[in-house]
Amino acid sequence: MEITSVNNELVKETVKLQQKKYRDKTHKFLLEGEKSVKEAFDAGITIEKVFVLAEKAKNYSYLSDKIILTNEAVLKKISTTDSPPDVVAIGIQRVYDINILSCCKKVVLLENIKDLGNLGTILRTSTAFGADAIVLYGECADLYNPKCVRSSVGNLWKIPVVYLKEFSELSVFDKFSKIATLPRAEKYLKDFTVNLPCLIMFGSEADGLSAKLIQFSNGAVKIEMTDTVESLNLSVSCAVVLYKLFCLQ
Repeated sequence: MEITSVNNELVKETVKLQQKKYRDKTHKFLLEGEKSVKEAFDAGITIEKVFVLAEKAKNYSYLSDKIILTNEAVLKKISTTDSPPDVVAIGIQRVYDINILSCCKKVVLLENIKDLGNLGTILRTSTAFGADAIVLYGECADLYNPKCVRSSVGNLWKIPVVYLKEFSELSVFDKFSKIATLPRAEKYLKDFTVNLPCLIMFGSEADGLSAKLIQFSNGAVKIEMTDTVESLNLSVSCAVVLYKLFCLQ
């Protein structure tokens, strides 16, 4: 199959996946670049269509029945990057049931995280330091936004991510140690230990954890740092805390 017109109906439908409402409606998302497509495929993500330059098609022989030969104009139209890649694919979102959390030992909860770069980096960090799952609680950024997919560098496929909207759903963690990360906690990270299973909770850079989640916790920790720095970037803070609590204990 070959498509070379930016006005093609399939191209128009694919462009819609740049918007969250269409990703939510169709449960599809965009994969941009050879590395992203290959890692998603290797992780078992269903690939529906692959738009690729004709001269690069041989690189995607493992998706031969999904390939649509195209040109730079079409790739530029459907891509979200400034410089369009040689390939853009349509993937099917992976959805996890809340019950998977009851089998986990190390879970990271992110509350109201809006920054897509931070979210993608935390996905990568959590995978690197041995988290079993991530919970996106409240009004979090869209996991399948193309910027988040890119910043996760393939790690989006390696860790279960569950969206929870309601506080009542957190009852799945009733038997967990629930640790709040707070700038004014009494205990420093260097002196802190956790018992498994544990839930480590991070709030947004702007607002921190909500009072409801702080009350829900049964422990709190802060990162020791010099007085000349007020705070760290959220993804950096997450890396420091997870390395200490998940890798050094």
